[in-house]
Amino acid sequence: MALLLLFFITILFTSGDTTPVRQQGYEVETGAAAARSAAAARSLPDKQAAGTSSTTEQARVAPDMARYPVVKVVDGDTLAVAMNGRVQTIRLIGIDTPETVHPSKPVQCFGREASQRAHALLDGARVRIETDPSQDTYDKYNRLLAYVFLEDGTHVNKLMVAEGYAYEYTYRTPYRYQEEFKQAQRSAQTRKVGLWADGACAPDRSTMPARTPTPASRAPSSSTSSVPATPLVSEHLNYTCDYNAYNCTDFATHAEAQSVFENCGGVANDVHRLDIDKDGIACEQLP
Repeated sequence: MALLLLFFITILFTSGDTTPVRQQGYEVETGAAAARSAAAARSLPDKQAAGTSSTTEQARVAPDMARYPVVKVVDGDTLAVAMNGRVQTIRLIGIDTPETVHPSKPVQCFGREASQRAHALLDGARVRIETDPSQDTYDKYNRLLAYVFLEDGTHVNKLMVAEGYAYEYTYRTPYRYQEEFKQAQRSAQTRKVGLWADGACAPDRSTMPARTPTPASRAPSSSTSSVPATPLVSEHLNYTCDYNAYNCTDFATHAEAQSVFENCGGVANDVHRLDIDKDGIACEQLP
C-alpha cells in the first residue's frame, strides 16, 4: 500500500514538472515565431521597395501600352484624347495635312478629304500614343507631339502619308520614322493617290507672287541681261505655295530650295518654313 501511494506521488510530481517544460517549449516556439516575424518585418521594407520599383516600372511602361479614347478629331493631323483625367490635344509627328480650321487661312486643297479620312480612322477609337525623344514633347500651342496607333497596330501618321492625305513633314530635326514616312510619300506620289492624283491640287500660277531674287542668289550683273531665274529641278516643277509641302530635306541643293522659296514669295510668304532665321536665304545647310 505504501508502495502504491509512493507511485502515485511520483507520477503527480512528474506531471507537475512537465507542465513548465511544455510551457517553456511553447515559449521557445513563440520566441522562434517572433524571430521569424521579426525577420519578415525586416524584409518587408525590401519587399515594399521591390513592389514600389515594380509599380514605378509599370508606370513608366504604361503610357506606351495604354489605350486612350479619342474624343475629337480636329483635322487631318490633329486630334484630342482623354488622358489622365483631362483632354489632351495631339499633333501628329512627321506629317502635315492641308488646313481646314486655321483661323487665318482658307480651307486648302484636299484639306476636307484629309479631315474626313482622319474622322473615319479615329472617331470612337482607342489609340496608343508614342512620343519621340528626338522631338519636343509639346509644341508652342501645348499640343502633345506624338505618333498614334490604332488597336490593330495601324500607324495613323504613316497611313495618312501613304494614302496621299498628308505630306511628310520634318520640323528642324529628323524623327524616329522619318525614312519610313518619306518612302510612304514617294510611294503615294508614284501611285498618284490622294492629293498626288493628277489635277487634285494643281497650283494656280497666275496668283503666285512675282519672284524677287535675294542677293545671295543673284547671278553676276550684266548691262545686257537681267538676272536669270534659278531653274527648278524636275521634281519640283509643279511646286505649290498654298500650304506647307516641303522641308529642306526634300531638296538636293540650296539653289533648288532657294528657287522654291523665292517663287513662293520669299520671307513674306515662307509657307514651307525654309528660312528659319528670316535672312532671305533658304536651307543654308544644303550644298
